[in-house]
Amino acid sequence: MCSWITDFLTDRWQFVRLGTHVSDLQHISTGSPQGCVLSPLLFSLYTNGCTSGHQSVKLLEFADDTTLIGLISDGGESAYRGEMDRLVSWCSMNNLELNSLKTVELIVDFRKDPAPLPPVILCDSPVTSAESFCFLGTTITKELKWEQNIRSLTKKAQQRMYFLWQLKKFLLPVKMLVNFYTAIIESALTSSITVWFAAATARDKAKLQCVIHSAEKVIGCSLPSLQELYVSRSRRRAGKIAADPSHPGNELFRSLPSGNRGSGPSGPGPHATRTVSSPLQSAC
Repeated sequence: MCSWITDFLTDRWQFVRLGTHVSDLQHISTGSPQGCVLSPLLFSLYTNGCTSGHQSVKLLEFADDTTLIGLISDGGESAYRGEMDRLVSWCSMNNLELNSLKTVELIVDFRKDPAPLPPVILCDSPVTSAESFCFLGTTITKELKWEQNIRSLTKKAQQRMYFLWQLKKFLLPVKMLVNFYTAIIESALTSSITVWFAAATARDKAKLQCVIHSAEKVIGCSLPSLQELYVSRSRRRAGKIAADPSHPGNELFRSLPSGNRGSGPSGPGPHATRTVSSPLQSAC
């Protein structure tokens, strides 16, 4: 397998075509072809060894977007900063470059009199402290309020309503309209719903529900409400976590004596949480 992949990646040539014009052949000595189904798998394997070694610091990777989350208790940031240095060293040794210009830090701190935290230095550059940032399509703010995220979801869903109207004009069957709504509009409305729904305001929930009501009028049938969607998504997610011993949240679920219900332990909230999100770029 390794020999096959090596042969696939070495001695590659490419050219650019524009209409009838073709450029000269160029030899490619590094990297994998863009759009190749093997490329993301190879990148995931390549970065699989990039992990966090401290319990209070989590390292999340999604493609080339890397996020470091640290729980700061009693002002002790040694573990958080240590893992940050470890990440920088690992990237340097593995020919990956951290883009400090696109790196932001989000500090969530609900203490009454929080002391200012010193900035994080990444590759000799201070990391910008942001009021909010978009993480995998979900906008997270330092106050953990969701108005900005829900406003974005509402706008996206309303834009897609246009296509539902167009399909209605072509007299598509109700079943096909429902399938389109579920795949294109409902998926946008429920993006990360298990994260933000419980803390969302009634006003913001009503905005999303208005989109569902509009879709019901176009299709001509009842659709699951936002509350029903939240409950079904939450139960599905909890079931997957409880059934997966490797999931980080699995230990939060335990069976009650009846065995039919689950509960999670509660504990004191964190003093502060620092989150750094940074893209990785190949420096080969």
